[in-house]
Amino acid sequence: MTLHKYTLGLCTIGILSIACSSDDTNTMPSSETGVTAPTTYSFERNGSSSVSFGGQTTRIAMAEVLASALVNTTATKEQLNGIFNHQEGVADFEDETLNASNKSIKSKVAASKDFFATNQAVSADIKEQFDTWIAAQVDEVFPKWDSPAVAGTPGKIQEGGSNGSNRYVNANGLEYNQIVAKGLIGGLMTDQTLNNYLGKTVLDGDGNREDNDAGIVAEGKSYTNMEHKWDEAYGYVYGASADAANPNTTIGKDDNFLNKYIGRVENDSDFTGIAAEIYNAFKLGRAAIVAKDYAVRDAQAAIIRQKISEIIAIRAIYYLQQGKNTLDKETKDYATAFHDLSEGYGFIYSLQFTRKPSTKAPFFSTTEVTDLLEQLTKEENGLWNVTPATLDDISETIASKFDFTVAQAGS
Repeated sequence: MTLHKYTLGLCTIGILSIACSSDDTNTMPSSETGVTAPTTYSFERNGSSSVSFGGQTTRIAMAEVLASALVNTTATKEQLNGIFNHQEGVADFEDETLNASNKSIKSKVAASKDFFATNQAVSADIKEQFDTWIAAQVDEVFPKWDSPAVAGTPGKIQEGGSNGSNRYVNANGLEYNQIVAKGLIGGLMTDQTLNNYLGKTVLDGDGNREDNDAGIVAEGKSYTNMEHKWDEAYGYVYGASADAANPNTTIGKDDNFLNKYIGRVENDSDFTGIAAEIYNAFKLGRAAIVAKDYAVRDAQAAIIRQKISEIIAIRAIYYLQQGKNTLDKETKDYATAFHDLSEGYGFIYSLQFTRKPSTKAPFFSTTEVTDLLEQLTKEENGLWNVTPATLDDISETIASKFDFTVAQAGS
């Protein structure tokens, strides 16, 4: 049995080529940095696009299928595990291009070179945590799908009003499907972007820097390995975009992961401009690689790390505050509050994959993240009895690592 068709549209699995203008014409030196970014993320070599991130587009598509399948009560653990840990040629998807792929979600969760190459035990624990959440959705929530949820009992809760959406929660009021989806924003997209492909270990390793200096391209390709690694980071942010060379025209609308929440934060007047900062840093960093200016490249990587880390933290606080505001009302709408707090849980979990610029450390360690999540669910029956004070305390702890306030992020 296959689950949920996800259409890739204009994106081609394997290699995504973007109609481009020349590296030479788009990266003329400037007086400020020595490098000029192109108007769009468009680069060519010898008349062919040198931009490729098909693997990232594939994994985003697989993650979309997983998120949908987690609310399909006909799905079995075996089917969900197949989507999460796909093996080439197995019919885990309705889309045959995904079935034929040798990519999987699980293989790239908590798999960055900078954070997990020497922390394999932690990586394994994180992968196992996703397995546990997926299994619990089937074992705990699916059997109670049509039963009313109450404190200590899984089931269904309807948001306020007769036409409100149904939310399906565990005994503590948490939506596993939301935790998995938001956890992947950190464990897959953010970790691979900030801690793998933008890291010097990957960009410069295996002779990549020497090859880039010499203009040596990967065998049978139009890009150097360093160019490709940078593009792969770009792909985890923009790989599902309608126009991948100029993605901010539809930012927030192209997938349900990192791209979506860059768009959400961009639409908050307190943070308007953050989408352009991220995109412009990607463009200039790629142009710097072409120009062999690695100081400029690394400065752009630092900007991307800071801003994407901010996206994760802002949305964690936002959902905690939205949940608090809903629970503060005289008539409590538990379904709406639990939905927000479950999303907040996933974003808090994702904080361990953020990255302080110019360091190899996250803004919050795995231990600190575990402590925050324990605070969120420490009361009897978890979210059913969480207090506004607890939600404020967690929010303040997160904001303290950044240059914005809880009021700014929470509105």
